[in-house]
Amino acid sequence: MTKRFLFLSDFDGTLSEKDFFHVIIDRHFQKESEKLYADWDNKVMTDLEYLSRLFGSIGRDEAGIDEDIDQIPFDPDAKRVIEHVRKLGGDFIVISAGTDYYIKRLFNRYGIHDVPIISNPGEYRDRGIRLNVDPAGRYYSKLYGIDKEKVAHDLMKDYDTVFFAGDSLPDLKAALLADTIFAKGKLQGLLDSENRSYVPICSFADIENYLVSHEEALENGSR
Repeated sequence: MTKRFLFLSDFDGTLSEKDFFHVIIDRHFQKESEKLYADWDNKVMTDLEYLSRLFGSIGRDEAGIDEDIDQIPFDPDAKRVIEHVRKLGGDFIVISAGTDYYIKRLFNRYGIHDVPIISNPGEYRDRGIRLNVDPAGRYYSKLYGIDKEKVAHDLMKDYDTVFFAGDSLPDLKAALLADTIFAKGKLQGLLDSENRSYVPICSFADIENYLVSHEEALENGSR
């Protein structure tokens, strides 16, 4: 028996206004920032390699990295949306090509509990964050560490309706599997290129408005 609906969300740039790697560069690598941003934009290495090197070289103790995590501009309406999804009988799950290390800590800070996070495992080690990615893992991606399309494909089998929120290229294939897509930033143009409809959003306040306006349909189990 399938469940009512699933809400899948990216984290960096979607649940947050700024990617965590941007926070790290802007706070600790200002002199190298131009090259670091250029390397990211030009994809001189995979996203997984880039983040592994950057996060591993932060050079702070664990308390210091917690201070960095506190600087992530988390969407102020996200917690209310998560609670609204649950109220309507849905499940909210985060799928991220970053690392669960900072997502778990930020959620705990904001009192968000029992939200499954499917992301690259991370741990504090040698004054940085080490990504413990398993190349033999079920959802392994050489580019991102985690393949969101594979994750979404597996999870959606248990639900009647699937929502997806994202903002960039790693979200595209997973988003295309969803019934309703909430798109920020670059994901909007990518979906336009695919001739796929979506709900344009600037923040989770827009998603909250959508849920309110579609509440009756969601409660009745329809799209």
